[in-house]
Amino acid sequence: MNLTTLQQIAAISDPLERARALGRVMTEQQSLVEEAARMRRQAIAEARETGHRLEDIANVLGVSPGRVSQMRKGPASRAPQPPAEARPQVIVQRALPGAPDLPGASATAAERQGLRPGIRILSVGIEPSSEHVATCLRIQAGDEAIARRLLILADEVPVRLVTSYFRADLFAGTCVAEPELITPSLRACLRTLGHSFGHAEETLMARPATRSETDTLELDQGEWAVQVLRASYSCEDTPVHILESVCAASRHIFTVSQTGGEPEF
Repeated sequence: MNLTTLQQIAAISDPLERARALGRVMTEQQSLVEEAARMRRQAIAEARETGHRLEDIANVLGVSPGRVSQMRKGPASRAPQPPAEARPQVIVQRALPGAPDLPGASATAAERQGLRPGIRILSVGIEPSSEHVATCLRIQAGDEAIARRLLILADEVPVRLVTSYFRADLFAGTCVAEPELITPSLRACLRTLGHSFGHAEETLMARPATRSETDTLELDQGEWAVQVLRASYSCEDTPVHILESVCAASRHIFTVSQTGGEPEF
């Protein structure tokens, strides 16, 4: 299933026929996911048989060794959970609105809370834009965008999946397209490209985590996520940076501050 297929289904005028078509592709997609999971288990088993350690496999896959053990056992069986004292629950405080220089700001906030921050690059590359990202970037759904996907950790526990989107026609071949952490900051990088921060719009939505998000964030089945979408624009009102943060709901407390000068308490 791809974006083109979904767009074709969305154009079906009969709502019942549209629902039936969606059910059909969801079933097909589920079959593909299950087959891919089986093939992944086989690949992990072969890697173990050829002498690779769990830690090595975990590093390559970008997950914890415990998650690799879960992958090996399949969806019907879960790895035993360690005692609570061995892995305490991690709760991260996140301010709203978010800081524009994530993930650097996330690391600083985690340190202030006495947590050990971590950032893992999952992928950097060109991909078709989803509808909500395309709307913020003011392009057409399916148009190419640069996506920088990172995993944010606190005390080695994955807490947030962060994806930055940029218009490919504006930023291809620049610092945001490089497959490494941006230093000293994203804002500095964008300034060197001639973009000064003007304003941002941020929305928050709670929803069930997708299968991919559940795997990446190492959530229990059925857990919810909080999606925070921040669209940042330059002083010239150019859509510069779209930041989509998918937060493990059970590992976050969100704080909202009101600016001074408002007439109400």
